[in-house]
Amino acid sequence: MMTFLLNEEQTMLGDSARTFLGEQSPVAVQRRLRDAGEPLAFDPQLWAQVVDLGWTAAAFPEAHGGLAVGYAGVGAVFEQMGRHLAALPLLSTILCGELLLRGGADTPAAERLPQLVAGATRMALALDEGSRHDPRGFATQARQEGDGWVLDADKRYVIDGVGADAYVVAVRIEGAADGDDLGLFLVDAAAAGLKANALRLADSRNHARVVLEGVRVPGTALLARGRAASGALDTALDRARACLAAEALGLVRESFERTVAYLKERVQFDVPIGSFQALQHRAARLYVQIELLDSAVRAALAAIDAGRRDAALLVSLAKAHASDLCERVLNEAVQMHGGIGVTDEFDLGLFLKRARVLQLCLGDARFHRERYATLRGF
Repeated sequence: MMTFLLNEEQTMLGDSARTFLGEQSPVAVQRRLRDAGEPLAFDPQLWAQVVDLGWTAAAFPEAHGGLAVGYAGVGAVFEQMGRHLAALPLLSTILCGELLLRGGADTPAAERLPQLVAGATRMALALDEGSRHDPRGFATQARQEGDGWVLDADKRYVIDGVGADAYVVAVRIEGAADGDDLGLFLVDAAAAGLKANALRLADSRNHARVVLEGVRVPGTALLARGRAASGALDTALDRARACLAAEALGLVRESFERTVAYLKERVQFDVPIGSFQALQHRAARLYVQIELLDSAVRAALAAIDAGRRDAALLVSLAKAHASDLCERVLNEAVQMHGGIGVTDEFDLGLFLKRARVLQLCLGDARFHRERYATLRGF
């Protein structure tokens, strides 16, 4: 039987995240980073503090320098990141760390996992090539030359890709049979022929377009191929999707609470607008949906920690609902705030912009409903 309750260590991690981000990374920090045009879109000093707090190590085994807190505890951190709009390259650390752990355990690349866990290096996953997330829908190919490989790729929307020290690049291996042609390569950012340019999305976070033109890598750069690569990628993506769903939960809950507070304060016709029954009903429906998302996120994280076979199913359920609420809750919040809800000076606009990106990141609601149906055998 799964339990959704956090243990003492996970509770402390979530509480420390709430306190730390409230003091060191309030919403005003995200606004400052955006207005200043910070190239990395995050504060390196704040990131160093996060590493010292052990957030980068929380999800990974102790044998690799991790803390083995579990994804329920990591999810508690991401929920607080959503509440405070904290811009940190934590998701890419989890994505690439899981790939190094699962795909590169028997390769020299595995030696870099402790460096990633310790925050001594940053990596990013270069996966999607189109405007929509599709972990299998890319045409990039790698061809073998001697003992090494040559890569050509044009990857879009690479999370935390600006300033990364290395990239895990997903490609098709030339000449391999269908189903055995997926390859995951670890490529240093300094490799000749690799360029990473910033892509500014609505949320002003760190996204990049990573282009590889005739990039040569040694044979040891191949982390995994075929079914091993496919399994590692699916596992890493599901853990990241669960974290994004947790971040979305924090974001929509904070937006909802701010909206309810406004309904109690805004006076129209000599009474608070929150006394209007129509607005009460709309807020009540949102509250129910947010609580459902809370349960879905906790179930997904608990399933990951328990190693359940239905973890992927629960992750897609949580991410689909999270994407839906990123649209619905923020649309309602803006409307209930009236004219100020659409102004840039008002913080709700920052929540709206981040929500729009979260909707699509690693699969929107449609993607995950289709995946859920496929996993259920429909």
